[in-house]
Amino acid sequence: MKKLFAIIFILILSCPACFAKAKANYDGMGYVGTLPDVTKSFVSTEPKSTKPVVEQVEKFHSADQVKPAPRENPAFVNIILKKDKTSQYVNDINEFIPMLEKIYDTIENKAGVQLFNSKVYFLNKNAEHLRTKYLNKPEEEYISFKKLMEVSTHAKSIALLRAEAQKYNPYLAYSGAGYIYDPDNINEQLDFLKTELERVIMLLKDVH
Repeated sequence: MKKLFAIIFILILSCPACFAKAKANYDGMGYVGTLPDVTKSFVSTEPKSTKPVVEQVEKFHSADQVKPAPRENPAFVNIILKKDKTSQYVNDINEFIPMLEKIYDTIENKAGVQLFNSKVYFLNKNAEHLRTKYLNKPEEEYISFKKLMEVSTHAKSIALLRAEAQKYNPYLAYSGAGYIYDPDNINEQLDFLKTELERVIMLLKDVH
């Protein structure tokens, strides 16, 4: 019996040493068992870095890419350029520039009577409309308005002269009253008109 107690006593004394040894072996290692791998199903919530999408444009400043400003467009004059209160008059005046240039070209190219008269007729119809539109208004006193009316009247008189000359030419002698229908006189009148057209065109282009 005494031997049994002695054995038990010895075991009790030896157990703390065992526990101390076990603790010394695993101290600082934390949990030493097997953990499940959770990274397989884990999806990061951090945004991924992306590069901006840049579309390259070549020759941006070339003539093919940049179109000239449509200065002849009334909408462009009114909205983009933001003209002052006279812009409507400017728009109306600008419409006469190509009409005058076409008449100038018919004289320069020695076009026939019919083509010349048709261009002058179109000019006169538009000039009459402009005269009615600005009747008794300040624009009626503008130098550009007055010169436009003058050249329109001058062109009309020469168109009438050329039409009469063409009609009566076979029956007229170019002496006395018939001199006005002389081709040389008509050509001289056309040269005067050409010079006048050029001056008025430059004047209208300077209106702003």
